[in-house]
Amino acid sequence: MAIQALRDDSASSLVDVIERVLDKGVIINADICVSVAGVELLGIKIRAAVASFETAARYGLEFPSGTNLNTAVWDRVKEDQEHCPQCGKAAPIHVLLNESCPWCGWSSAKALKNALPLKRIQTRR
Repeated sequence: MAIQALRDDSASSLVDVIERVLDKGVIINADICVSVAGVELLGIKIRAAVASFETAARYGLEFPSGTNLNTAVWDRVKEDQEHCPQCGKAAPIHVLLNESCPWCGWSSAKALKNALPLKRIQTRR
């Protein structure tokens, strides 16, 4: 059973690492030069970015030509988002402030304050 538990922990940590890399992004920038007696024989420049499309859009990275940016998913990415203080998942700011987190149900003080008058009116009837 200890071996199975070890595998479960390593799998979850791998998922956590992949999620973090896609959320934060990784950029690789390398210049490789092979020269003999001061004469450059071979030069290679490598530029690579590994990130989710949302992260890439947030930091203004260019997308490959032919990428369709006129979709509902891209419209959601363009919305200003904030991370929920309870579960840490991203949601649109106006939803977190005025309603509740769509993932865990956390409500901001503003949303709770706005909901109180409605509850008072409903209890009087």
